[in-house]
Amino acid sequence: MSLIAPGNSLFVIDIAYTAAFDAVQKAMAAHMDFVRGCYATGVFLMSGPKEPRRGGIVIAQAASLAEIEALVARDPFVQAGVVAVQITQFHASNMAGALKAL
Repeated sequence: MSLIAPGNSLFVIDIAYTAAFDAVQKAMAAHMDFVRGCYATGVFLMSGPKEPRRGGIVIAQAASLAEIEALVARDPFVQAGVVAVQITQFHASNMAGALKAL
């Protein structure tokens, strides 16, 4: 079984905080529940905070950009209006040997 499902594209989801950190923190628990659900369904492959902590990055997979856009719209951070999100679709035509085995 491959890490990336056949026919899926990869997506970089770049999340930038647009509100004060205390406002972001108020939505954090709900956001993390959302993130755990995205891992459970296999859509999210990796994620974490940026350094310095001004947002986060997610690497995800899906069949289409529209699917990722709909998913991101349900993120509690987005619904609370505390982040801006940029989504970049790409096709992994090259990767490290260890990743090819996954």
